[in-house]
Amino acid sequence: MTKFPKDPVMLLSYINTQLRDFYPSMDELCKAFDVKKEDIDAKLDMIDYQYDPERNQYV
Repeated sequence: MTKFPKDPVMLLSYINTQLRDFYPSMDELCKAFDVKKEDIDAKLDMIDYQYDPERNQYV
């Protein structure tokens, strides 16, 4: 995840902005950046955020 902020709060903001502005799903974002969803999930779970596919954002 070297392409993304290391701080979980900054990562949350970055990922949700990318999802809102450019990607219709987490799968598309992960494919574009060549990252594993599990890695992002683990980092954001540290601050109690989980991906909601209906909203297409971490909440």
